[in-house]
Amino acid sequence: MRQTLIFWLLVLILNASAAHGARPHTMRLDYFHSGNASTEMFSVEELVLEPLAWPGNPARPIDQTLRGKYAFEIRAADSGDILYSRSFSSVYGEWETTGEARRMNRTFHESLRFPPPAQLFDVVITKRDVDNHFHEIWRTQFDPDDYLIHQESAPYSSQVIPIEYNGDPAVKVDLLLLGDGYTADEQEAFLRKARELTEALFATVPFNERRRDFNVWALAPVAAESGVSRPSTGLYRDSPLGTRYDAFRSERYILSYENKTMRRIASSAPYDFIEILTNSETYGGGGIYGLYSTAAANSEWADYLFVHEFGHHFAGLADEYYTSSVAYEPPDKIREPYEPNVTALLDPDNLKWKHLVDKDTPLPTEWPKTAYDEHSLAYQVRRARMREENVSEAEMNKLFATNQNIVEGMFSKAKYRNAIGAFEGGNYLSEGIYRSEMNCIMFTRTTDFCTVCSNAIELVINEYSIQ
Repeated sequence: MRQTLIFWLLVLILNASAAHGARPHTMRLDYFHSGNASTEMFSVEELVLEPLAWPGNPARPIDQTLRGKYAFEIRAADSGDILYSRSFSSVYGEWETTGEARRMNRTFHESLRFPPPAQLFDVVITKRDVDNHFHEIWRTQFDPDDYLIHQESAPYSSQVIPIEYNGDPAVKVDLLLLGDGYTADEQEAFLRKARELTEALFATVPFNERRRDFNVWALAPVAAESGVSRPSTGLYRDSPLGTRYDAFRSERYILSYENKTMRRIASSAPYDFIEILTNSETYGGGGIYGLYSTAAANSEWADYLFVHEFGHHFAGLADEYYTSSVAYEPPDKIREPYEPNVTALLDPDNLKWKHLVDKDTPLPTEWPKTAYDEHSLAYQVRRARMREENVSEAEMNKLFATNQNIVEGMFSKAKYRNAIGAFEGGNYLSEGIYRSEMNCIMFTRTTDFCTVCSNAIELVINEYSIQ
C-alpha cells in the first residue's frame, strides 16, 4: 500500500510539472514497418500523447552513442534543427536478415518516443549502410496541436510498484520491469522475482557502482492463464504482452510482436528501458537495443538471462558467442560491425578499444579456440537433441552448468586469460570477427561483463543521468 502511494505521489508531481510547463508530456509515434530482405516502407498509424511527463534527460536530447541499426531525429520543420534524436534497433531489423525475409513480406508495429515539440516538426528515420553511415529512409511531418493526436490515459498506474526509487526520472535511468503470464494469484511471485532480478543487475559491474542513477518500476498486467506461449511444444497462452518462445523459429528466443499493446500498458509508468519477465521456467530470453529485453523469470539461469539480455537492450552490445544456432543468415562479406564490443579487425592500428590493449598483447590474440570449438560444437548438438526429446528443464540446466564448468576450466589455463586484445570468434561468426576479452557475459554464462562492455554501458548511463 505504501509503495502504491509513493508512486501516485510521483505521478502527481510529474503531471503538475507538465501542467506548469516545466516538463512536457511524452509523445509517441506509432507506425508500421513493412518489407522484405530487399525493400522496406513505413506508414503512420497514429501520434499519441502519453499520460505521464517525459522521463528523459533534458540536458542530453541528442544521441551521442548511436548504437542501433536505425536512428530517428525530431527536426523543426522550418529550420531543420534537430530537437531530439535516438538510435535504435527493431524486430524488423533482425527479421530482414533471416531466410524468411527472402521469401515473403511482413509488417511489424513500432514506436518512437520523444518530448513533444512546440512547433510543426518532421520525424526522420535513418538507417546504416554497409559502411555504417546513416542515410535517410523515411520522413513525415506533424502538427503538435493537431486535435487528432490520441491522448492516452494511465489505466495501470495504481498497479505500478517502485522497486528502486532514487529520484526525478528526468535525471535517472528509468527501467520498467513488465511481467507477462502472471495471474492475479501470482502477482506477489512476480514482485519477488522483480526484486531478485533487480538485485542481480545491481550486483554486476558496472551497474553496482551506478545504482543510484536508476529507478526501477514493476508492473504485471493480470493474465487469465499462467505462463506464456511456447509454440514448438504446443503450449499457447493469450498473455497480456504476447511474449512467446520460438521467435524466428529459434526455440530459446523470446519476443513479443504486440508493440502497440506493450506501449499502451507501459505508458502508465515512467520508463526509458523495458525488460519483460516471462512467467516461465524454460531457458530463454531476448534483447533488442532501444526496444526491450526479455528473460524467463523462473529459469535456474534467470539472473544471467536478465543481465545478458539487458546488455543488448540497454547498451547495444553484440552477442559474442558463435557456436549456437541462430536464424540470421551470415553476411556476404565481413565488414566492421557497429556494436561497441566486437570488431572485424580490418585496421588493427585503429582498433575500437586500442587504448585498453597492453603493448605486449598480440593482435589477433591467442586463445584455446580449437579446443573450445570442438567441445562447444559437440555440446550444441547434444543440446539440440535434448530439446527435440523434450527432456526436463532440470536436465537441461545440468547440461548448461557442466558446459560452463568445462569452458571456464579451459580458459583458466590460457596465457591471455586476463588480457584485453582481439580474440577471434563473435557475433555468430567463428572467423573474421573478434571480441575484446576471452570471456564475458555476452560470450558465455559467466557473471561479469568485460571491460569494453562495461565502458559501453557506462556511456549510456551517463546519457540519461548526467546534466
